[in-house]
Amino acid sequence: MLTLVFESLGRRVARRPRLTVVVWVVLTGLGFALALFGVHGEGVFDRVTTGAPTVPGSDSERATQVLAENDEGGPEITLLVSGVDPADAEVVEAMTEVNADLVAIEGVDTVINPYVIPGGVEDPAAQSLVASDGEGFLSVVTLRTDIDAERTDAVAERVVEQLDAVPATLAQAAPGAAGDATGLVGSNALIVEAITGQVEEDLTTGEKVALPVALLIMVLVFGGFLAAAMPMAGAVASIGTGLGVLLGLTYVLDVDASVVNVVTLLGLGLSIDYGLLVVSRFREELHRLIAAGDDPALRRRRGDGVVHAALVRTMATAGRTVAFSALTVAISIAGLMVFRPDILRSVGAGGLGVVLVAVATALTLVPALLAFSGRRLAQPGVLGRVPGLRRLLARTADVQSDEGAFSRLAARVQRHPVWVLVTTVVVLVVLALPVLGLHMRNSGIELLPQGSPQREFVDELAAQYPSSESAQVVAVVDASVADAQAWADDVARLDGVASVDPAAPVGPYAVVGVHVEAGDAGSPEAVSVVREVRATDAGFDVWVTGQAAGQVDFLDALGERVWWAVGIVVGATLVLLFLMTGSVVVPVKALLTNALSLAASLGVLVWVFQDGHLEGLLGFTSVGGIETYVVALVVAFAFGLAMDYEVFLLARIKELYDAGATNDEAVRLGLQRSGRIITSAAAIIIVVFAGFVVGDLLVIKEVGFALAVAVLVDATIVRLLLVPATMTLLGRYNWWAPRPLRWVHRRLAITH
Repeated sequence: MLTLVFESLGRRVARRPRLTVVVWVVLTGLGFALALFGVHGEGVFDRVTTGAPTVPGSDSERATQVLAENDEGGPEITLLVSGVDPADAEVVEAMTEVNADLVAIEGVDTVINPYVIPGGVEDPAAQSLVASDGEGFLSVVTLRTDIDAERTDAVAERVVEQLDAVPATLAQAAPGAAGDATGLVGSNALIVEAITGQVEEDLTTGEKVALPVALLIMVLVFGGFLAAAMPMAGAVASIGTGLGVLLGLTYVLDVDASVVNVVTLLGLGLSIDYGLLVVSRFREELHRLIAAGDDPALRRRRGDGVVHAALVRTMATAGRTVAFSALTVAISIAGLMVFRPDILRSVGAGGLGVVLVAVATALTLVPALLAFSGRRLAQPGVLGRVPGLRRLLARTADVQSDEGAFSRLAARVQRHPVWVLVTTVVVLVVLALPVLGLHMRNSGIELLPQGSPQREFVDELAAQYPSSESAQVVAVVDASVADAQAWADDVARLDGVASVDPAAPVGPYAVVGVHVEAGDAGSPEAVSVVREVRATDAGFDVWVTGQAAGQVDFLDALGERVWWAVGIVVGATLVLLFLMTGSVVVPVKALLTNALSLAASLGVLVWVFQDGHLEGLLGFTSVGGIETYVVALVVAFAFGLAMDYEVFLLARIKELYDAGATNDEAVRLGLQRSGRIITSAAAIIIVVFAGFVVGDLLVIKEVGFALAVAVLVDATIVRLLLVPATMTLLGRYNWWAPRPLRWVHRRLAITH
């Protein structure tokens, strides 16, 4: 039944290739236009959010909400001036004029710096605004709260422009005291803008790296540009349409800026992978039909009957495999939607959307382009005629022989399956060991690279103005200030607490700032303090927020529903693989090997990013942990990609086994026929995710590196060694199922 569906789709595309291509051109153009300009002038990067991941209904979110609702102050923009003598008379005179100009801006509420205090720089009240080294000062501009958002943005832009000009003004007015003056302007809005801008820049960088290298790999695989260009066309369509899907998603969910990168490049990689499989199978079928000679039945068809038949057969085989593979990936990613955090739900929904787009391009656009190209794809490409390249392409381009590097590798594995099994398992376990020390955390400004102006602003503020440092843990208390202070005195005696700020009123509530001894807001010590503060018997409601509190709530939210997600993904995967193979052994084996592969990739991630190895090579500074949501994303995406390659390999092995080959023959020939595609697809995916690592945003680096490692491990150690070894040892038991399930499979099987 399912075969007929894909054959019918192949016939429809073969009859109307021009219409299919036109539809995709329109969809792609529309997607890019919406992503850039939006519906109301807001593109996708204008609508995304950024910040620490939150959990709806959590303790930390409630505290943050109370603080926001009772915040009577307007947005603040801060200037850090360095390399000046704050007490110099010429500096004082110049800053007096600067202050007058700032206050004159309509929409500015207050300007605070040492020069508005009656006693000036020498006044004790001004010391918190003077740098610790005595060579700089702080200026804080607060905007009014009675203007709308559009007007606020305009005022903020003008204030930033004037603050940026202050160092040059001082250097000109007081060349002796401020000749080396520098300035850093920062605010919450500027930090958000910096992260969002970095995401957009990293996406562009990743695509610039991934697309040319992916094209080169496909030229080597297919031996020419024509065949290689077809998966690339699908990739471009996938990017454009996928961005349009993400824009629509921003109207339903809060979408974090990093989600755009992760989801878009995943769609790019999958669309190329699926297109690669479809084009490769089409060329194989085309060669087979041409070699078989003219068939009268094919000559009677309108157009080129051979091309038509090859396309229909391709859709019935590779098309089915692509659809089945996409379904397993979609299920894995959709498992993220079970969790409460918005960032995981948006990744799950966005990932599901781009997977559907990727499979749609592979099953419609790529076949339509194949129909246009026809028999030209069976002919050697222009590159194959170049003497220096002919020998290289003969080794890398697809071939019709059942004997080659992959069949020889499989034969060697089958001669010593026990040794291969033991060795690969030991290697994977060793790679996985660092995951035992995994520490998950939510970072803030640390996500930006060291050279970022906003990162420098925050670091300089902490170093030179220690009194401005906020408490790492903030407690919002539903009690009077007096009762809150009595409770705060008890909190001050908890282990790990360095000091506690006096209780202060916030609307009808009180707020207490807690400073931890470790100083790191996301450290295990800070997490311990959060749990201790929440465990106190205050006698009234206490909501705790801060970086560590957010981490605790996020991890608790993961723990609440992780088994639901695992159950859904594992159950659906077992059912789908059973319907594909008719075996209960192969699906269980696939889950176990994929779990081992996942653990290995997470172990390498921890060793590199948490422990700080390869900092110089990869261009990052370790924050002592892995971002909380990165682990969830890596597990979901890497599991889906591993199942992707499992389906590629099993589809060929099962096809050969059903055709009468023995188990060992099916494994050996199946690896030969699919190994080149799996290796090429994996290489392309690795290149795509390596584009993440080239970027500067830490969270994107972590995701890209972990997924690249996961695919590398899975496509080499697991798929080329561990799977052939286990399937050889299991022999005919690979295909075992209880009698009742065999009856179910005969009626519901997903077969060619």
